[in-house]
Amino acid sequence: MELASKYDPKEVESKWYQYWLDNKLFSSKPDRRQAYTVVIPPPNVTGVLHMGHMLNNTIQDILVRRARMEGKNACWVPGTDHASIATEAKVVKRLAEKGIKKHDLTREQFLEHAWEWTNEHGGIILKQLRRLGASCDWDRTAFTMDDKRSKSVIKVFVDLYNKGLIYRGLRMVNWDPKALTALSNEEVIYREESSRLYHLKYYVAVEDGETFVPQETEGCVMHKDDKGYYAVVATTRPETIMGDTAMCINPKDPKNSWLKGRKVIVPLVNRVIPVIEDRYVDIEFGTGCLKVTPAHDTNDYMLGKTHNLETIDIFNPDATVSEAAGMYVGMDRFDVRVKIAADLKAAGLMEKEEDYTNKVGYSERNPDTAIEPRLSLQWFLRMQHFADIALPPVMNDELKFYPPKYKSTYKNWLENIQDWCISRQLWWGHRIPAYYYVGGENDFVVAETADEALEMARQKSGNTALTAADLRQDEDALDTWFSSWLWPISLFDGINNPGNDDINYYYPTADLVTGPDIIFFWVARMIMAGYEYMGEMPFKHVYFTGIVRDKLGRKMSKSLGNSPDPLLLIDKYGADGVRMGMMLSAPAGNDILFDESLCEQGRNFNNKIWNAFRLVKGWEVADIEQPEASAVGVKWFEAKLKQTNAELDDLFKKYRISEALMAVYRLFWDEFSSWYLEMIKPAYGQPIDRATYDATIGFFDTLLKMLHPFMPFITEELWQHISDRKEGESIMCESLDVPAMTGAEETLVADMENVKQLVGNVRMVRSQKNISPKETLVMQAVAANKYEAYDCVTTKMANLGSIDVVAEKDSTAVAFMIGTDEFAIPIGDMIDVEAEIEKLEAQLKHLEGFLAGVTKKLSNERFVANAPEAVVALERKKKSDSEEKIAAIKESLAALRG
Repeated sequence: MELASKYDPKEVESKWYQYWLDNKLFSSKPDRRQAYTVVIPPPNVTGVLHMGHMLNNTIQDILVRRARMEGKNACWVPGTDHASIATEAKVVKRLAEKGIKKHDLTREQFLEHAWEWTNEHGGIILKQLRRLGASCDWDRTAFTMDDKRSKSVIKVFVDLYNKGLIYRGLRMVNWDPKALTALSNEEVIYREESSRLYHLKYYVAVEDGETFVPQETEGCVMHKDDKGYYAVVATTRPETIMGDTAMCINPKDPKNSWLKGRKVIVPLVNRVIPVIEDRYVDIEFGTGCLKVTPAHDTNDYMLGKTHNLETIDIFNPDATVSEAAGMYVGMDRFDVRVKIAADLKAAGLMEKEEDYTNKVGYSERNPDTAIEPRLSLQWFLRMQHFADIALPPVMNDELKFYPPKYKSTYKNWLENIQDWCISRQLWWGHRIPAYYYVGGENDFVVAETADEALEMARQKSGNTALTAADLRQDEDALDTWFSSWLWPISLFDGINNPGNDDINYYYPTADLVTGPDIIFFWVARMIMAGYEYMGEMPFKHVYFTGIVRDKLGRKMSKSLGNSPDPLLLIDKYGADGVRMGMMLSAPAGNDILFDESLCEQGRNFNNKIWNAFRLVKGWEVADIEQPEASAVGVKWFEAKLKQTNAELDDLFKKYRISEALMAVYRLFWDEFSSWYLEMIKPAYGQPIDRATYDATIGFFDTLLKMLHPFMPFITEELWQHISDRKEGESIMCESLDVPAMTGAEETLVADMENVKQLVGNVRMVRSQKNISPKETLVMQAVAANKYEAYDCVTTKMANLGSIDVVAEKDSTAVAFMIGTDEFAIPIGDMIDVEAEIEKLEAQLKHLEGFLAGVTKKLSNERFVANAPEAVVALERKKKSDSEEKIAAIKESLAALRG
């Protein structure tokens, strides 16, 4: 195959991805090799690729490809999530566009539409991941609602119910009025908002004929107007007063002691409610009087239970006002807030209102929807048991987090765990396997199938005449996370078929790559499920990515228009270029400031690799003697390869993947292209010796293997061109065997760094003195030349005629230091002496002025006595350095003036 003159990602990428698929190179079956397993965080089944997916899956692919090259049996399992809330919302929207309402359909009819939507849009994102180069075992693709995964979910629900860990109860839950479903605490996102605090008048209720004269005590605060005595309640939610069933004060609060044992009247509603006492009330907040609405606030609900208060639910499921409110019926809650505030003012029932900043909870799935606390009969999972088994492994570093800072986040959540509300009022999802039979609300059984449920119901009820028609399955579906928490187990059918070959071989998985935003939703729960059902961790390491932001630090979103289309980026820069662009800005756990110019840098690096390969393959090779500079260059770069490979190993062990890419990038761009190829490049029109050529091709082979996990497409293309390959061979299956450095090689690498400084200084002299690179110069080593063994390299790279050891440098020489060794370049009449003197005099004037300022500061006794020691030491170093530079300039000026 002839190599094209320019790298064309479109042609290369599609060709090699199909080659990998055709040869089943991503496929994995249990064998005697060490397993390396990664399970993909399942994206929404109807989702499309965004920049977060790009980052996450690039990292996963890097880890998987590296493991494959290490000889491990790499298995990367793809799949998608049914995403109950998001998918149902899309289906409902599509039906609405056709004039169909969800509740005009039966559950079965709605699910037909949902499956139609899923089959139409599902899996698009997995196809898009192929463009990125994702080396998943596509034959193992799973879906959280496929047969195996669904059976696993139901089996686990039944098992946990039988263990007493799942229960059904009336609780205050987070309610999404848009999705019309309960949410777990973790699905509520709190935002700080500028609100209003309304101070309402609750008049003291007086019996007919009663004259109320409150007893004044020290510290009490009473309010009175021409209507009578009243208490003031501060609230941000006046729209809920229709549900007030008590007012609460702190028994220790002297301000409100005059209200003890009294009753007050709810403004506008005119309901008489008791004043109760509870230490829960914050004496310092507002007036110390709290309106209690048990149906619409979690804490009020607890007060209601403690004090046996009536519960009045004033909202419909969609957060419009219900008939129970008696007023504002049918209005939206936020419209009511505006209207009731105006009505309270008009009625003289508002003391005042003021600006107030508070946190409001929003639905994680519907960010525009404020959640509503709602009393609801739901299914819950007791979490304390799971917290107890999941916390120690992470805190003891048996299961490691990268970066480890997320351990404290994990610990805080588990130590304050609350029961998980696992039921959702949705039709799309795993239907809760609870079956009710004729009788009361608690007459139900939990079973994996309807047939099993019927038999259990007959036994429990004692009614053998029960039929399937007498059973009614619970209408709710399970939280989507209740399926994905089993992902590392259910992907290998470990729930339905425990101990099978796949689960025994692939579990526990190796690495999980995910975002820290789902550490509670998913990571912690998978750890819990792993220990509950497998008795061990589900993965050994968790790598937390950051959030992808634009270069201004803003989170990428469609609304801001700052999120590029990943596929368009791939079209423009190639997959390898985009992968590199993502990784250059992706330190573990830190947010990624993505800039498209990084993808351009990635594309440029592709071109650099391509052109370097074409350069080497374009040389004429001859059986001639190896030049001395080439021999040194080969030994040096071989040592440099070993050094970088050791660095790579260390960085990968620490999951510092971005730094690992930079190490290989610098090796290729700086060391190989800028230095090594220049050391061994034959003179124009001359052939290269075979020994150097063969070594260089070998180096290229190793470099491509180092780069392959990061840049799979271009490395496969060039590796296939290095030599003739058999059908089915691929760089991804090659091992990267690089031995450790020897002591002699460490010395060689260190010496060559100094040689590179020598060459760099000569080039700097040429640049400063405007001397052509073609002009052959002489270098002087003052007193001794420690790097004589490398003179062949120095003379070639710096275009030197000779390197002479001298006792004193030439009077016209420009000197520089390498460590403590002095070198000089005599420039004789190659420069304009007058211009050089003028330039040096300007430098001298600047330095003398700088030195005067530093000297003045150091002569200030107060500064020396009071400034930190490090600051004083720095000023003294500035003084010493300036004096040395001034001396050198004066010496050069004296030499130039003769």
